[in-house]
Amino acid sequence: MRLFLFSCLLYINFSVSASQIGLIIDDIGNTDQDAKAFTLPINVAFAILPNKALSKTFSGRAAAQQREVILHMPMESLAGNNQEKNVLLSNMAPKQIIQTLRAALSTVPNAVGLNNHMGSRLTQLTVPMTVTMEFLSERGLFFVDSRTTRYSKAQIIAKKKGVLSAKRNVFIDHTPSLEQIDKQFKRLLKLSKTYGSAIGIAHPYPQTLEYLKQHLDTLQKKHGITLIKMSEVVSSSGSYAYHSKVTPEHSSPTL
Repeated sequence: MRLFLFSCLLYINFSVSASQIGLIIDDIGNTDQDAKAFTLPINVAFAILPNKALSKTFSGRAAAQQREVILHMPMESLAGNNQEKNVLLSNMAPKQIIQTLRAALSTVPNAVGLNNHMGSRLTQLTVPMTVTMEFLSERGLFFVDSRTTRYSKAQIIAKKKGVLSAKRNVFIDHTPSLEQIDKQFKRLLKLSKTYGSAIGIAHPYPQTLEYLKQHLDTLQKKHGITLIKMSEVVSSSGSYAYHSKVTPEHSSPTL
């Protein structure tokens, strides 16, 4: 009986310590105010928008912290509004897609991966996603699908092209109220404990940053969950059988 109880305790401890989350702060580089995100733990990845006045500066500063940088690549949405300049469009020839990706990457020179900004239209299309994944494969960059549409083909194509990939499970602050941020963060933790690992995406809103600073500091001690770098999540994502759902609650149909 004593041996049985000891084994159970070991199992529980292993299960708790094995729970991990990866966290991305999207849309970095729009304003000086985004610099407040640099106070977050260094395992939080920054998805930096390309072709902004602060893109290179923030990319270099994040890398100096040994923080992982991701190219937050603008892609065509179904709604087609509020899109960034130099966005990847469905009517682009493969050569144009490559040129646009190369130009974007040059403004976020420390990027080790890419995730999509918007892209509810483009990530559904085979040809643009194939060209994009071939580009990433040649450069050894990983891909995180922001999952702005349930019909995304991006991760499937990434795997076919040998690109390490994962997908977002929770948008933490799609509705940027403290009540919703708390609800979604707790959902992220629950998913990580259920499946071993989960990925959350948030934004550099003041209320989000304040909430995350407070709760990430106690993540391990209070919940037994480890915040790890995004490259580690992506590298091990094949081990976990979790699935993200896209619903109006967690993403916008206009993304």
